[in-house]
Amino acid sequence: MTSLRIATYNVHRCRGMDGRVRPQRIASVLHEVAADVVALQEVHSVGGRRKEDDQARYLADELGMHLQLGTNRRWRGGTYGNVVLSRFPLGDSCNYDLTVTGREARGCLRVDVDVAPGMLLQVFNVHLGTSYFERRRQGKRLIEEVIVRSDGRAGPLVVLGDFNEWTPGLASRLLASRLNSIDVRMHLNRGWTYPGLLPFLHLDHIYFDERLELASLTLLRSRTALVASDHLPLVGEFTLLPRAPSSR
Repeated sequence: MTSLRIATYNVHRCRGMDGRVRPQRIASVLHEVAADVVALQEVHSVGGRRKEDDQARYLADELGMHLQLGTNRRWRGGTYGNVVLSRFPLGDSCNYDLTVTGREARGCLRVDVDVAPGMLLQVFNVHLGTSYFERRRQGKRLIEEVIVRSDGRAGPLVVLGDFNEWTPGLASRLLASRLNSIDVRMHLNRGWTYPGLLPFLHLDHIYFDERLELASLTLLRSRTALVASDHLPLVGEFTLLPRAPSSR
């Protein structure tokens, strides 16, 4: 059986709690995380200037990982959106538009990760909106247009990211009805992940299907992580099962 370390991390454009944009700090945090696959949100990449300005490429190069970028919008001369980094080769990808009219552009980046011979892991990197009614529409679209259509594809799937659910909402309930959800209180002795310095909200989530088994969950709270972004990396240790069990 294959073990996988999978993380989700909203890097907040690499702007830390001190107001400084420091991709180097995010890279240091990711070195600490040492994940096989990382889903990043709020990544700003501007080409043709300093290498640190292309945050997606800079982080991939610093960690020696493969990169897939899902652009949700153009912003300040570059791209802004979700990124998947992987120690394994990447295959097909698709960036699904979850934008609700009148609200900020949002998306879900799906990437196939070649984790073992003949085995693909489907990674869905999600960043939902801040409005309750916006997330209701996005949750339905995510399930009906993204997850359901991927059920027939080869390989297990994991859905993770920043769901911006200030209170439990439809997106979480819909995903939990189809996938295994994580009760963070069982692993972290707390029910919150955000903000990093004094968490009181549960915004960062990981969902997975029956072909994955969760071994442990951690929220990295190192000194660097506490200042590098307003979020902290949520990290799951998984075992890739040889076949799906007959029941949950």
